[in-house]
Amino acid sequence: MHGMSAYRVSPERQGGGAGGRWGYAVLLASPLFVFFLSLFVGRYPVSWDNALWLLTAGFVGSPPAPAEQPLLEAVLFTQRLPRGLLALFLGAGMGIAGASFQAIFRNPLVSPDILGATPAAAFGVATGILFWGFSLPSYALGFLTGLVSQVLVLGMSRVRVGDPRLVLLLSGIVTGAFFSALVSFVKYVADPQDKLPAITYWLMGSLAHASPFSLRAAGVSLFLGGGILLALAYRLNVLSLSDEEALSLGVHPQRLRAVVVAAVALLVTTEVAAAGVIGWVGLLVPHLARMLVGPEHRRLLPAAASVGASFLLVVDVLARTLTAAEIPLGILTALVGAPGFYVLLRRTGGRWG
Repeated sequence: MHGMSAYRVSPERQGGGAGGRWGYAVLLASPLFVFFLSLFVGRYPVSWDNALWLLTAGFVGSPPAPAEQPLLEAVLFTQRLPRGLLALFLGAGMGIAGASFQAIFRNPLVSPDILGATPAAAFGVATGILFWGFSLPSYALGFLTGLVSQVLVLGMSRVRVGDPRLVLLLSGIVTGAFFSALVSFVKYVADPQDKLPAITYWLMGSLAHASPFSLRAAGVSLFLGGGILLALAYRLNVLSLSDEEALSLGVHPQRLRAVVVAAVALLVTTEVAAAGVIGWVGLLVPHLARMLVGPEHRRLLPAAASVGASFLLVVDVLARTLTAAEIPLGILTALVGAPGFYVLLRRTGGRWG
């Protein structure tokens, strides 16, 4: 194979039900529709006309009763709108991250947290909660420890023995185990009456602490990390070939993996710092997107972002409406993700690409 035209995805593998131009456009726009619906759903009802009136500064819809307006504004602007935007940003980031990781490892069972960024960021935030509670320094510390862990992983993976993908994977497993032990230590020394319940609940994942800072951080990380991965989409296609073939096409596999790991680390650490540990999204969503649009990464990555955003929005709505007390997101994503992954396995027979 000589020349960049050597890698092509056959037309019949371009996509499934959303493979057409209009279907693909609808898929990409679906998170905005789900986000709009999520504003009206919750334990406190908000009617369409009241919400539209509040969102458009009084130009559309019917105004709420004067006695209800302050409460509706609080529900809409301090709860549902920030949570919905944060779910959009984090879900899109986790979808792109998962699809990119499955590409660089050529393994459909790989998720973005496999290289240790999740437990490292969890250790940082848990330590911050221990000293400062839920505050900006806690989130910043989680973000920093998550990035430091990926620097350690990339440093350890420079050992030039065996398959570089396997070395990178083992480096991530070692790093993740180390930081998981540190998380356990933080929980062990935490005050069982105050700090320990807060750390434990946060580790299960929630968007309840959505704030202007977390929204800005999630938006910037999605713009930077997601933008880098989207720009590398064609090169990720080449990684489906062997490393020797990729080199012959002008793609350096190890350098590309390092850039992808750095971009994914930015997305994962932001997600953990902003919302705790939310599993299964980065593993399940890329498979759903792949079934809809096929394996070509220039179509797959935007589709994974769209499916991830819609998925997390729906899960967050369920988390805050199913019971009187909010259900942690990590519980719901596992309850949906595990059987969902089994259904995908049965439907595809293990043929993911």
